[in-house]
Amino acid sequence: MYQLLLKLGQWIDARAGASATLWPMMRHPVPRSIDGPMGWWYVFGSASMTLLLIQILTGIGLSMVYVPSADKAYESLLYLDYEHPWGWFLRALHYYAGSGMVVMLLIHMTQVFLHGAYKYPRELTWVVGVLLLACTMGMFFTGQILRWDTDAYWGLAVGGSMAGRVPVLGPFIVHTLLGGEIIGASSLSRFFALHVFIIPGALLAFLGLHLWLVLRCGISAPPVPGEVVDPATYDKTYHEELKRGVPFFGDALLKDIFFSALAVTIVVIIAAVVGPKGPNEPPDPTLAGANPRPEWPFLWLFALLSLSPPAIETFIMLVFPVLVLGALFLVPFISNRGERAPSRRPVAVLLVIVIYTTLGVLTYEGVQAPWSPVMNAWSGDPVPVDLLDGRSPLELQGAAVFQFKNCRNCHALDGIGGRRGPDLTTIGASLTRDQLITQISNGTPGGGNMPAYGKQMSPAEMDATVAFLVSLRPNGQVPAGSVEDSPIEGTTPQPAALTE
Repeated sequence: MYQLLLKLGQWIDARAGASATLWPMMRHPVPRSIDGPMGWWYVFGSASMTLLLIQILTGIGLSMVYVPSADKAYESLLYLDYEHPWGWFLRALHYYAGSGMVVMLLIHMTQVFLHGAYKYPRELTWVVGVLLLACTMGMFFTGQILRWDTDAYWGLAVGGSMAGRVPVLGPFIVHTLLGGEIIGASSLSRFFALHVFIIPGALLAFLGLHLWLVLRCGISAPPVPGEVVDPATYDKTYHEELKRGVPFFGDALLKDIFFSALAVTIVVIIAAVVGPKGPNEPPDPTLAGANPRPEWPFLWLFALLSLSPPAIETFIMLVFPVLVLGALFLVPFISNRGERAPSRRPVAVLLVIVIYTTLGVLTYEGVQAPWSPVMNAWSGDPVPVDLLDGRSPLELQGAAVFQFKNCRNCHALDGIGGRRGPDLTTIGASLTRDQLITQISNGTPGGGNMPAYGKQMSPAEMDATVAFLVSLRPNGQVPAGSVEDSPIEGTTPQPAALTE
């Protein structure tokens, strides 16, 4: 039997030429210093690829059960979690392998940056690595959408709203992503195609190019203080070093295998203990007060948006990510020579510390969410009693509607509640009844912060809510728009929007 398999392998190899291609790749030389303890700094890239392989294998298994249909996706996930043998573990392993891949990729890029391995002649290798990071983040976002629960549905709504702010092309981008003007049956199918075909295809193509560039340009030697990169002499010096190098198929490969196995083991344990991520509640298009929370790699951006003034939201959504990617692309071109050792590059070390500290703080804030929307405001914080004293039955009914329609999530009363919108304690002195109806029904025009509640309230609820809001004004002050309150008889004061 062994001889038969050996002959079969030799027959395939003679025709495919696998050994002639793969063996030189495995035997390609690496600097001898990687054989020592410094070689452990080079294991994170291989671990990222290993976790990507886990994602591909588990993704194939999940795709055999998952139904990318708006009316079946949620049920298929519940089936995987509770009925299909080991379906829960497959989902958990897929999710945590993806999380581990992001972690390994970030550590790998940080190591490359600190060691100056992006410098000449590996500028293009770094650029392709940035593209791999972008694809990985795209996989994470589209993967969340496929859960098709409340977070997924409203996360897609937020993503569509962000895309809609792109000048000129905004409507086209939204229509392409959602398959229409609103989230519908084709939206999930399009994100399934992105997650399963388009982004993985781009990721694998960039990965192949990245590996080829690593072979073409070689693996950089561990940095040594005083040894600078000079494009005029680097190639000759590096090739002389490789003559004294060792094959990758040796101690370097063993380090990669050991660390990758450790990473997979940790992911498997976490998946078995913690279980799959979601789904939570089914998607509800009528839940206008939903608070979609992104996956952990995007919590820092979520926090940045929530802590920033509404006036700069568009900049953070559209311009800031482009600036970040642009800065990453420019790194090897701004500094492609000179010292590589971190001990001789204090600015680079300080930059890494500042960036990760900022990301850590923002991620923590994203988890804690101490800003608006305050999602327990309507249930945990009652309407202040002094705002209910002396109110008519209609106005009291409006206070109840205001509470249970989640308005408190974004708007405070007497300083208690959400802070995304303004405090409405005296709104009756700023907006007239008609202006309040228009604002509540249509939301903020031009893609602002406040959603349109026109279809979320019955006429009776709208009438009661507006009556309550009109009554919210300082003692003795007449409602906005009253003749006594106008600076010129017959005119109405200019109102302030609810979303200021």
